[in-house]
Amino acid sequence: QRGIVAADAWPNANVTGGYTRTHISQNAGVAGIGSVSGAGGSLGGTGASAKASPSVTAGSNISNLIPSEFDLYNAGFDANWEVDIFGRVRREVEAANADLQAAVENRRDVLVTLMGEVARNYVELRSFQRQIRIARENLDSQRGTLDVLISRTNAGLNLELDVVRARAQVASTSAQIPSLETGARQAAHRLSILAAKAPGDLWDQLNKTSPIPAPPPIVPAGLPSQLLRRRPDIRRAERQYAASNARIGAATADLFPRFSLTGSFGLQSEKSSQLFNWSSRFWSVGPAVSWPIFDAGRIRWNVEVQNARQQEALFTYQKTVLSALEDVENALTAYANEAVRHQSLLEGVNANRRAKELATIRYDKGLENFLTVLDAQRTLLASEDQLAQGERDLSADIVALYKALGGGWEAVEQPTTKPQ
Repeated sequence: QRGIVAADAWPNANVTGGYTRTHISQNAGVAGIGSVSGAGGSLGGTGASAKASPSVTAGSNISNLIPSEFDLYNAGFDANWEVDIFGRVRREVEAANADLQAAVENRRDVLVTLMGEVARNYVELRSFQRQIRIARENLDSQRGTLDVLISRTNAGLNLELDVVRARAQVASTSAQIPSLETGARQAAHRLSILAAKAPGDLWDQLNKTSPIPAPPPIVPAGLPSQLLRRRPDIRRAERQYAASNARIGAATADLFPRFSLTGSFGLQSEKSSQLFNWSSRFWSVGPAVSWPIFDAGRIRWNVEVQNARQQEALFTYQKTVLSALEDVENALTAYANEAVRHQSLLEGVNANRRAKELATIRYDKGLENFLTVLDAQRTLLASEDQLAQGERDLSADIVALYKALGGGWEAVEQPTTKPQ
């Protein structure tokens, strides 16, 4: 589109050629010669004309002047170049350049969104795998406890109620695994689609369990305003505003006259054998001007339209900047709070593991009933599951911050003070 607009700054040239066979009415008189001449073809606005005697009078018989039928061959080219005095074409090219840059930023915005979605779904996949591993580890532990209880019950050392409770806990933990496996499969399918592959193409590669990606060690606590300029949507909105501003100038230029240079050169002959003779040449060259003096306000209304579109683009730009600031602040707040929550979840898991160990020891010594052990197991499973989800949310917040900043950030070195 930019090339189409930029082509108006260059001359336009056309090559033409033709052949006509003409028959003149014998009853047309001298007045018919001009119409016949215009019907013989033209090149650059020049009509082909039959040879006529300069002493033609109103009463002459046209059959005595020229043949009733004749041929006309022509070939040549014509050119036209608008001299862009008032900048109409220049402003159109400026707007087209801005549109091109906005399209580039739009593509970058898509890429940032795509990479963010890939990262988010990858984090979800690893989180589901982590939850599945936690559930299976707890399930193995609970099944081991159930086997011990069954053995002790058969030996008359335990109540059957404890066995039933342990069996219910095993079933409850086992029931969580299928839904987690479904979530892992769906996340892998989404990753395949984002990679432009069939849903199951990446499963063999992604099925291998890996840890949840850890957040980077350093995340900027404060962001300079120029960092937001990295967001493609802001740059796109700014370029769209620039394009709308340039189109005001192009619309205003229509109020002024247009100057152009025109010219044509060609060959005409009644005989093909004489077409390329130097005496068959014709040419014309000269300036032209066009200035609309009445158009019922069309040009001025178009200027008003472009002014309104400029204001619309300005408001869109302002809204985009404010939304970007909100996105960054929300992402930073979410990450900071999730980091605090993650630390608390980690401490909770460590405490619940110790509580499970103590409950098991006290139960083996007969100081606690089995309900305390079951409660400790359930609490530990829930806290470990929450920790896995917290790690997922922490990494997801980093992905959100990456998208909010338009593709990440660069670490800024703090100035150091040299010792005196």
